[in-house]
Amino acid sequence: MKNLLFVFIGGGFGSVLRFLLGKWLNNTENGIPFGTFIANILGSLLIGIILGYAAKSDTLNQNQTLLLATGFCGGFTTFSTFAYENHIFLKTGDFTSFALYTITSFVVGFLAVFAGMYLIKFM
Repeated sequence: MKNLLFVFIGGGFGSVLRFLLGKWLNNTENGIPFGTFIANILGSLLIGIILGYAAKSDTLNQNQTLLLATGFCGGFTTFSTFAYENHIFLKTGDFTSFALYTITSFVVGFLAVFAGMYLIKFM
């Protein structure tokens, strides 16, 4: 039960931060979802740092990892919003934005995870 509480608290904070970032950065005029993109990339970088740090040292316990990686990063990043935004691009016939957003999100997201884990090697 305690594990669920850590995930719940972390997820709540992550979700609120993602919501605020989306309100601030998502552009309704041109439809570019910068807030979602930034949240997903930052979340990927953070989970790389958190899990890289947890693997490198014994300073993060299971509860802290659940709070930060599973909870916060899970709540902060969002595949469902990403999928919906791509649906809108396809529905409106904006295939260029669809392709750029999808490819860039995957490539930069993966690179961010690897970068986070790589950065931990030097800490």
